[in-house]
Amino acid sequence: MNRIKLVHVYRSIVVMFFTLCFGFSAWAGNYRHDKIIVKLKKNISQSNSLKFLGKATTDKQMHLSKSWTKLKMYHFQLHKSQTVEQAIDELRNDPNVLYAEPDYIIQKASVDSASGQKTYEEMMSLSQSEKVYTSEASAQMDFEQIYESVSASSNPTVTVAVIDTGIDIDHPIFVNSDALWRNTGEIAGNGADDDGNGYIDDVYGWNFVDNNGSLYDDDDHGTHVSGVVVSAGIDIFAASMEVSPIKIMALKFLDGNGIGSTSDAINAIYYAVDNGAQVINNSWGGNSYSQALHEAVAYTYTKGVTFVAAAGNASANNDNAPMYPASYDVPHIQSIAATTSSDYLASFSNFGYNSVDIGSPGVFIQSSIDGGGFGYMSGTSMAAPYVSGVSAMMIYYAPSMLGYQIKSLVESSSDYVSPLSGLVHEESRLNPLSSINAAKVANVAASQPGYAVDGGTRAVASEEAGGCGLVTKLQADFNKNNKQGRMTGKSFGKVFLIVVVLSLPFALTLYLRSKDPANRRAYERFQLDSAVTLSVGGKQLKGQVSTISLGGAQVDTQALLENGGIVKMNISSPDGKDLIEVEGHVVWAEDGKSYGVKFAEATSQTLNQISNWTDNLEKAS
Repeated sequence: MNRIKLVHVYRSIVVMFFTLCFGFSAWAGNYRHDKIIVKLKKNISQSNSLKFLGKATTDKQMHLSKSWTKLKMYHFQLHKSQTVEQAIDELRNDPNVLYAEPDYIIQKASVDSASGQKTYEEMMSLSQSEKVYTSEASAQMDFEQIYESVSASSNPTVTVAVIDTGIDIDHPIFVNSDALWRNTGEIAGNGADDDGNGYIDDVYGWNFVDNNGSLYDDDDHGTHVSGVVVSAGIDIFAASMEVSPIKIMALKFLDGNGIGSTSDAINAIYYAVDNGAQVINNSWGGNSYSQALHEAVAYTYTKGVTFVAAAGNASANNDNAPMYPASYDVPHIQSIAATTSSDYLASFSNFGYNSVDIGSPGVFIQSSIDGGGFGYMSGTSMAAPYVSGVSAMMIYYAPSMLGYQIKSLVESSSDYVSPLSGLVHEESRLNPLSSINAAKVANVAASQPGYAVDGGTRAVASEEAGGCGLVTKLQADFNKNNKQGRMTGKSFGKVFLIVVVLSLPFALTLYLRSKDPANRRAYERFQLDSAVTLSVGGKQLKGQVSTISLGGAQVDTQALLENGGIVKMNISSPDGKDLIEVEGHVVWAEDGKSYGVKFAEATSQTLNQISNWTDNLEKAS
């Protein structure tokens, strides 16, 4: 076996073991050890909801920290004698509970702090040619034509919610350009909730860390991100600054270390949407799946909001190790990788052909920092706000455009760059001017595909999960040895033996689970050979359905379908005489030729037709 084949076999074994590790960890990553999130079933009565709350607070001695009443979702602080694991295990047996999950820890997505700092006065004293206002990629990211267009326009401003570490509201960039969103229904400093939105004195946004209206940025991150967003509409380094077409709604949920919790992120997302944000920038993430956060992101989709998320900075493939919220399958999410001045993927940036959309400059970006100055930062945290700012400018010229269409236009107008081939789905880097020009002339769609969060719960393991630390080390050793050309048969054999031994318990568990009827497929699959017409993003595609069930279908097509993408299908009956129309989303892909499509909201009539078809079909293996 030659070295190249040896490398591929090794990689397959490690991926297999990672998959096993991921499947059997109870909960992934870090989480608050004193708090949990609980959601009740939709169909329970108000009286049963109240009974549950009463039982939780009295019998279990849990303190209700926050309630999302319309969603029947609650955030509890546990009694000091109770662990998260104990509480969740007990609640999952409650007939009123849909799910219970930990309150996961999430963090900012930048890789270094501000450096090479300059005060505002020092920056303004430089000649225009000396001012670096995007990155080393300024040649590709020329905003000058955009700035000229904005100065000649009087369109309504666009609100971008920056969910982050806060903002320096006194920074000259935001003051001189009038770039801060202001809650006009709130009277500053009177200690009252004037607009009745549940927040007192939320004049410029809200601080979910300290639960007040003070938006101080004790990390620099949020201020830096906000400056990048604003730079898509005006030259933030101009001596005489224009009025910004973009307004920043600052929502602080990360502390001075750039750390926050899922529950506060959820609060911030609902606040942003309910208070009029049209774009939400999320330069943060975590590797633990939260259904509650998933539902909050889906809520932004139903409201037509644009949602931009940093892909993460672990040099990891998000296809295999998801980063949330960037990896949720909600159709409007723009998952952004970081690129260098040469359009290569930044060394720290996460990637993923099926899960990361495009690249955007994220290396050595200069922007505002706390205290009125300027500094450099790198990360997908810096790449994402460029896309948020450009998305906001697209809405500036097409005010009724929905987030789903914004994403489509950003992707279709981005610039193909070969170094991103196979690393991000569009194999391209953001082109601000092309995206904005596309929005100016596009026919604005009045609707977007339907979407609903899967009712099941999931958990994805991290490096910290028990039993997987060894594999992390093996992967690191492999990468190191492979780069140096030192992967030998001896080292491979050693690794193979370790992995096989450690895999035995998982393999046994898989076998036992397969014998348990509760773990078999929810629906029987049947072989089918019928034509299907696919409608994806307004395009009509052709294919064949090779298997079908009441829950979904396997579609074989030469067209490339996006994992998580919404697909409308017209499927022919086995005899070719009937046709059903059903919508679903892509849940898996194989070799770019076969796709698994899970049905979404199939009508009873459609399900009856499928059931009639399968009476005369052979079962699929």
